[in-house]
Amino acid sequence: MKKTVTGSKIAKLESDNQALQSQVEELKAQSEELRVQVEELNDIKLRQMAEFENFRRRTNKEKLDLIENAGERIFKDMLPIIDDFERAIDATQDEGVKIIYNKFMNFLKANKVTVIETEGQAFNTDEHEAITTFNAGEDKKGMVIECTQKGYKLGDKVIRYAKVVVGE
Repeated sequence: MKKTVTGSKIAKLESDNQALQSQVEELKAQSEELRVQVEELNDIKLRQMAEFENFRRRTNKEKLDLIENAGERIFKDMLPIIDDFERAIDATQDEGVKIIYNKFMNFLKANKVTVIETEGQAFNTDEHEAITTFNAGEDKKGMVIECTQKGYKLGDKVIRYAKVVVGE
């Protein structure tokens, strides 16, 4: 027995085929749209992760800076006391004062407070403050001739500039 396909069946099959092709095209478009959305979301996620990592690093650096420089004001306020100790040592030559002064200086050194070198050094505006100049000859031009007040650093940060006389 032979089956024959009638015109109405062919039309129905063609109609079904077109409907399926239309659905396939629609699903392809949806698939492409979803792929684009996934890429956008991945990009947003990566950017947010990078932003958070930068925030974390910046926050950690700020905390570290805060810890390192927390005592800056206290150390700055101690500097006139050091000056007074040095004047007392020069005036009295008292061994007790020298011992206390040395302990005090060791305490400052342990806390990363250091004296800025001046004598015989080239004048450096990052560490020295020129209070006057002195005509000292060509070989001393631009050099520190005398220090009138010691300067100090806390780590790499200047907390008091050294007041110096500069040769011209």
